[in-house]
Amino acid sequence: MLHSIIQSLKGGLIVSCQALEGEPFYGSDYMARFAIAAEMGNAVGIRANTPQDIRAIKKVSHLPLIGLWKQEYSGFDVYITPTLQEIEGVIAAGADIVAMDATLRTRPGGVNLADIVNKIREKHQVLLMADVSTVVEGEEAEKLGFDLISTTLSGYTDYSPQSEEPDIQLVAELSRKVSIPVLAEGKIYTPEQASQCIQAGAYAVVIGGAITRPQLITKKFTEALR
Repeated sequence: MLHSIIQSLKGGLIVSCQALEGEPFYGSDYMARFAIAAEMGNAVGIRANTPQDIRAIKKVSHLPLIGLWKQEYSGFDVYITPTLQEIEGVIAAGADIVAMDATLRTRPGGVNLADIVNKIREKHQVLLMADVSTVVEGEEAEKLGFDLISTTLSGYTDYSPQSEEPDIQLVAELSRKVSIPVLAEGKIYTPEQASQCIQAGAYAVVIGGAITRPQLITKKFTEALR
């Protein structure tokens, strides 16, 4: 039986409210306002980066929140909630679901992903989401005990398909091969693409930049006009 939080996401849109330092909407207050707008637009969940943003959004929104904490470690490509330190920070901030890199790449400190999952399970009741880039990684995430899988990292590992389009094939294959929910995420820019992901088997769809990064939205229009 799926957790009630996961059930509430089915067939819906999760809005990724993220802005990095140097972007015009960087700051927890802005992200909280984006979350309010997402809820007004009937989103079923929010994805947010950093404990500060998670806390700010939890104050203004009752939607389930997928939390992560992007941190770069020298010499490692894994940066989405890469270590136990970031995971604990995201949990303490109040995230309902913790998203983390579940690719097969080496993690900071050489820590094994299975060990990280086991340590979290020993201490917390939080739900875990695996950000993956391939079918193999998704299947391994299910074996490790993750509650959900997201196709977030397709195109962001050097061994996954490099494309400007959403990896709908990955969504379809994973949905057939694993028994836990698969979320479609990454490079989804239109309602039509979101619908295609659901039709391919996605449990829910996560969209970020196409909703919450006006500078990128503007750029797509200006490039089209040229």
